[in-house]
Amino acid sequence: MKWTKDDFMISDDTLLINFDTVLQMLSKTYWASDRTKETVEKSIENSISFGIYHKDKQMGFARVVTDKAVFSWLLDVVIDDSYRRNGLGQWLMECILEHPEIKYTRFALATKDAHDFYKKFNFKENECMARGLVVE
Repeated sequence: MKWTKDDFMISDDTLLINFDTVLQMLSKTYWASDRTKETVEKSIENSISFGIYHKDKQMGFARVVTDKAVFSWLLDVVIDDSYRRNGLGQWLMECILEHPEIKYTRFALATKDAHDFYKKFNFKENECMARGLVVE
């Protein structure tokens, strides 16, 4: 799948993903700062992975682990610091949630600090999941 808006593109084509860029972005997060390049590559290969690109430069990433029938787990949503506050994270989430292979699955995620952002997409806190949010 591919979505475009102005000079930006979101794609689920893993051949476009720049592993070094993703590793660099994830290294600045509280949840993935210690992942090796090999771990990042393997996680991308075994997920539906989304890249956000500005004129061929990758500046965002997310991935979904899913059975494509019932359940999807959203992970590693990250936008390069210099591109934040432009609605790109929101657009990325919209594309992920409308992806035809996972559109009808139940989504969940875990976050320590982005509850308000994900609530815009109908994620709700769930007491069964430590710091988790689910779409209901």
